[in-house]
Amino acid sequence: MFRIPEIHSGAGRKEIQLNPFKWFGGGGGTATITLGSLQSRQAINLIEVISEGEIEGFPSAAGLTKGTDAYSQAALKDIFLDKTPIIRPSADPNNIQTADFNFQRIKFEPRFGTSNQTHIKAISEIENEVGVGVKVTNALPVTRTVTNSDIDAIRVTIRFDALVNINEKDGKNLGAHVDVFIEITENDGTVSRFDKNQGGKTSIQPGGLFGTIPTQVSEFTIRGKSRNAYSRDFVIPIKSNASFPIQVKVGRLTADSTSERKTDSFSWTSLTTIIDERKAYPDIAHLYLRLDAEQFSSVPQRMYRIRGIKIKIPHNATVDQTNGRLIYNGLFNGTLTTTTHWCTDPAWILFDLLTNSRYGLGEHITEAQLDKYAFYSASVYCSELVDDGQGGKEPRYSCNVVLQKREDALKTVMALSSVMRGMTFWSAGSLTLTQDRPTDPSYLFNLSNVTAEGFIYSGTSLKTRSTVVSVSYFDMENQELNFETVENTTAKNKYGIIHKKISGFACTSRNQARRLGRFVLFEEQNSTETISFATGLAEGVIVRPGQVIEVSDPVRAGLRRGGRISAATTNTITVDNTSDTDLDATNSPTISVIMPDGTVSTKNVASISGSVITLASGENFQMKNSSNNLVNTAPNVNSVWILQNTTLQTTQWRVVGITEDKDNYAVTATAYNSGKYAFIEDDSPLPVRNITVLNELVAPPGGANVVEEFFIDGTTARTRLNIDFNPVPRAVEYELNYRLDNGNFKTLRSKSTEFQILDSLQGEYEFQLFSINASLEPSAQPTTFSFNAVGKSAVPGDVTGLTIEPISSKTVRLRWNLSTDLDVTHGGGRVYIRHSTKTDGTGSFSNATDLIQALPGNSTFADVPYLEGEYILKFQDDGGRFSAGETSVIIDLPDNLAPLIALTRREDLDIPKFQGTKTNVAFDAVTNSLNLAGVGQFDTITDLDAVASLDDVGGIAPLGTYEFGGSPGVDFLDLGGVFSLDLKRHFLTEAFFPSDLFDSISDIDARVDFDGLTATKVNAEMQVAVTQDDPSSGSPTYTAFQTFANGTYKGRGFKFKVNMTSNDPDQDIKVLQLGYTASLQRRTEQSTTAIASGSGAKNISFGHNFFTGTAGIGGVNSNLPSIAVQPVGSFASGEYYEVTNISSSGFTVHFKDSSNNSINRNFNYIATGFGKSN
Repeated sequence: MFRIPEIHSGAGRKEIQLNPFKWFGGGGGTATITLGSLQSRQAINLIEVISEGEIEGFPSAAGLTKGTDAYSQAALKDIFLDKTPIIRPSADPNNIQTADFNFQRIKFEPRFGTSNQTHIKAISEIENEVGVGVKVTNALPVTRTVTNSDIDAIRVTIRFDALVNINEKDGKNLGAHVDVFIEITENDGTVSRFDKNQGGKTSIQPGGLFGTIPTQVSEFTIRGKSRNAYSRDFVIPIKSNASFPIQVKVGRLTADSTSERKTDSFSWTSLTTIIDERKAYPDIAHLYLRLDAEQFSSVPQRMYRIRGIKIKIPHNATVDQTNGRLIYNGLFNGTLTTTTHWCTDPAWILFDLLTNSRYGLGEHITEAQLDKYAFYSASVYCSELVDDGQGGKEPRYSCNVVLQKREDALKTVMALSSVMRGMTFWSAGSLTLTQDRPTDPSYLFNLSNVTAEGFIYSGTSLKTRSTVVSVSYFDMENQELNFETVENTTAKNKYGIIHKKISGFACTSRNQARRLGRFVLFEEQNSTETISFATGLAEGVIVRPGQVIEVSDPVRAGLRRGGRISAATTNTITVDNTSDTDLDATNSPTISVIMPDGTVSTKNVASISGSVITLASGENFQMKNSSNNLVNTAPNVNSVWILQNTTLQTTQWRVVGITEDKDNYAVTATAYNSGKYAFIEDDSPLPVRNITVLNELVAPPGGANVVEEFFIDGTTARTRLNIDFNPVPRAVEYELNYRLDNGNFKTLRSKSTEFQILDSLQGEYEFQLFSINASLEPSAQPTTFSFNAVGKSAVPGDVTGLTIEPISSKTVRLRWNLSTDLDVTHGGGRVYIRHSTKTDGTGSFSNATDLIQALPGNSTFADVPYLEGEYILKFQDDGGRFSAGETSVIIDLPDNLAPLIALTRREDLDIPKFQGTKTNVAFDAVTNSLNLAGVGQFDTITDLDAVASLDDVGGIAPLGTYEFGGSPGVDFLDLGGVFSLDLKRHFLTEAFFPSDLFDSISDIDARVDFDGLTATKVNAEMQVAVTQDDPSSGSPTYTAFQTFANGTYKGRGFKFKVNMTSNDPDQDIKVLQLGYTASLQRRTEQSTTAIASGSGAKNISFGHNFFTGTAGIGGVNSNLPSIAVQPVGSFASGEYYEVTNISSSGFTVHFKDSSNNSINRNFNYIATGFGKSN
């Protein structure tokens, strides 16, 4: 498998390598470094944690000895840098050439996670770099002291600014060379010197961080050319018994350059002390990898192909080294190997994770708590070879995965279980593993061992069933996730593309991903049905998730073929019920029973006699004894039995959940087809089970009965025909064809034994009634019958209780009683209101017109326009039928009067204009408006010709007022009494700069903008004050002035005022229009009950006086109210009435007969006029 490391320890340190060591990919050796153009070389040191240990190692090095150069070189084929292997896959692992390397100068050292592994010497734990920064000359070496006795090595870094030697003839850079030396002096006087002539002395510990210091250290000669800065590191290991402190001296053997054409000086830039880590990291597989930074622009992505953790496997198993599957020989005795082995078997990988106390759940779960035989059975199924899709074979399930982040334990266990379509659960005190694989039924259920609710079936929505599935898996060739897409062509053509993407956990095989996709498609298209039921304690403690069960449900099968055993021997059983049970001895019958140990025993049936079922000759019910041998055993009385044959078989289900609910256990299972495994793996045809006889044709229903009914449906009155009949065995649905009066047939379907035909009409109905079986096939012949329906054919009753009452001057309200007909008051019923202009009672519904849109049939009043004439009403039912009669009421209106305009005043239209009281305001003939006055004095003017306007001398006044209407005169407003008066103002103003008027422009030709300046600091407000006193009395009391807004004011007298303000002496405001319109609304006053006129003239007083005019407003009695008198009851021919003495407060009415004699009549009146006194 590929391992993407998650821990980078000590990664990325920049380093200049001096000491040569065993490189992979070239670049090693001990020759003098001679470069055409010197460059500083940086290295990347990586410590990668690969896995918990112990791991098998690298597959390309399998068969080679770990720790050897041959193993390490072969392993480089399994190390990928940016998806490229360090060594080409085609390289011969036993003879790797330099040309086989995709990357050069690689150092690699692995550890495999054993408990006794050694540390990697290349790993430094602490480095302490101290800057030196001193130039080194031939005459003056540089010395530094190291006091830390814990160090394992030192690193000396020197820096050349350039290495240049210019040829005097042609100016070329010939390069230069410099000999350096490093000398270490211990505290006891021991001296170790390194230069071009000698290597280290005996005081130098061989085999330091980067290998043994060589005898010939020609690297102490730096030769080459560079116009840029060049750095060099010298790493020197320190022996463990060195005497501290030590002195480190860096010197120059080559003479210092004195030529301007030659530059070869250098400085000692830093001294670094190094302490080795010395940690072996037992039980952790890790490696050291050193890369030449010159080959990478950044730290490359690393991937490692490894054979992972070694685990214990069954004693009778060996590992197939080509694919990691287990090969079994002999019987399993329940023990595992004492040694560990690498494998790809998901069952035992899960077992290891559950029991390992270091990286698994071993502190919580022991091996004794696991059902090893369940894991063994799952492993056998996983290891079977299947087609790999490329002409070869592969294990059915392989697990290749890296668990590299913290996850919930249950989630991880479920993920590993899913690799092999498994599920783990606790059972009888141990953790067991169940797997979706071919399985024989392990328990039986029928209505006798479930609760009274029986079996409940449910299915998934068609919209949720995938037709295309894409499975992600790790592609070993491309080292990335890839997708394998499978589809169900039939389902896709039928339902369209319903795409699901799933992750193939631990999957690196394309065909394993394909099998997973086909499994998901099969389950979603075929295992879509779920069964749920509740059973008792005896069954609930036996049935477990993953088991396959058989169900005999008479509701679904159409026949009862299961129950309880009333008596039994080893080869016969007596069933509990024969009257309701179909005991068919034909078509190869078999009998299945639950044995005393809870297992299922299925045998062939020889004969059935009454309630006794006898097994075929030589067959007996059996179960295993304590020695695991089958023995003949009689089933227990009251145990469960199921009979089936080729024409009617049980349904099979795989249990997915069991929950305890008080005294019962709730079981949930999904549909199971034993042939799906072969279908998924090699497209073998699916077997078909005959699970019901409900698809056989059944008889038509009998006992049909029809009842007609009138009912209310929400807000609608409707009729319906109710048809009921007797049920038919095995009928799942019924079909009713009907027609009215020899019309076309219509069809209804129902699962119950009742039909309803809504909104039935009058006429003869013919019926054809069929039974439908489970295959949705109708009975061969229908039951036929007929019925004469009445429907909704009667017209609704007439409108009753009609009255009329005025609401306003424009509206009256009609009231009537609620209709007693349901088809009027509900649904589409309506109340029609029409109007005729006739007032003599000759109007009719047919010659009138709709006054308003028809109202809902449950209405009992309506507000309609106040019109003269006759209002005529009818009911209409929801079938469009009107009342037979008409109901009406007549109104004879007085003359219609419009609102009264009492007075319209315009101060700006008077001659002369604006005659009211002025304070700091004046009429300006130039602007033809009322303006604020100036505050200056005429006598202060020194140059009269320079004054543009005498009214504005000294600047504009900040406040001015204009008042009018308060004193008798042309603008005097006195209503003669207290009334509610509607006032509407006329008020138009304009702000301006007096100095910016057209006439003030001295040079008209120089003026560009004639729009003038904008004045914003002025305002004007119109106000009103009201009194209820006689305004001409000399001492009326007015309210305070308030802002004049158009509206209704109550009072007798009114006066008005304008406040004009300016916050800038250069700005003024014009009042161009000023005034108001006063009007009184028309109102109606009427009697509330009938009035008796008496035997003579009858004086009527109004509740509130009307405004009839004054001497100043229209003239006295210029607007008398209009009176309408309406007699109540009979009014004989020639009888009449007279209305006289109409005034603001009342009138007189006198009823007379044709001989002008006074008569007593009841009447109502309506008075219409203007204003309402208060």
